[in-house]
Amino acid sequence: MVTFVVAHGAWGAGYTWRKMHPLLAAAGHRLVTPTYTGLGERVHLASRAVDLDLHIRDVEAVLFHEDLRNVHLVGHSYGGMVATGVADRARERISALIYLDAFVPRDGLSLFDLIGPEARAAKQAETDREGEGWRMPPNPSPADTPAADLAFLTPRRHPQPIGTFSQPLRLQHGETTLPRAYIYCSRAAPGDVFGQFARMARSDPRWRYEEIDATHNPHVTAPDELARLLCKLAGGTS
Repeated sequence: MVTFVVAHGAWGAGYTWRKMHPLLAAAGHRLVTPTYTGLGERVHLASRAVDLDLHIRDVEAVLFHEDLRNVHLVGHSYGGMVATGVADRARERISALIYLDAFVPRDGLSLFDLIGPEARAAKQAETDREGEGWRMPPNPSPADTPAADLAFLTPRRHPQPIGTFSQPLRLQHGETTLPRAYIYCSRAAPGDVFGQFARMARSDPRWRYEEIDATHNPHVTAPDELARLLCKLAGGTS
C-alpha cells in the first residue's frame, strides 16, 4: 500500500479530489487530501496574513500529526509550490514527489515570478478590483468540466489570499534529491504555464515523465486515467 498525500491547487480544497478516494482505495492505496488555511471548509480562516509558508505548514502538520511516512506527495498546480516546500522540511517522511500539471519552483521564487509580469499584473488588478487587494478571484474551471461537477465545485471555490502567490519559496536544503515525476496534462489551455516544467522534466534524466490526455484538473475530468498513472508511478497497477 502507498499513501498519497495531495497538496491541492489554488481556490480549491481537499474535496476536489473526492472522485479519487474510491479509485485509489480499490487499488489498495490510501489517499489523504488536506485543505489549506483559508480555503474550502477552512474558508472562515482566510485573512491577509495567509501566505505560502502557512500552506506549507498546513500539509507538514498533517504529515506529523497523522504520523505519515513513505508518502508519495502529489502537488497539483499551485500545490507544486506547497509540495516543494513540504518536501524540503519533511524529507524524512516522503519517498517521492509527483507534480501534476504543477509549478516546480526554485529557491527564492514565488508563483508570480513563474507566471511572468503581465499575468502577475493582471491578477493583482483583478484582486484590487474585486477582492480588496488580497482575495484573488478564482480562475474558471476547464471548459470540459462536466455540468454536474461544475454545479458542485463552483460554489465551493473561494478567493485565494494573494500572499500565497506573492511570497517567495524559501528552501532550507536546496534542490531535493527525492525521486520526482511530472505528469503533464496535454490538453493545455491557451497561455499554458505548465509546458515549461513538462519540457524540463522530459529532458532531465533525474525526472520521470508522464502525460495524461486531459485538461488541467484530471482528478475531476479523467479520474480513472489519473488513478492508473498514480498507481503506475507507485509501482503498482490500477
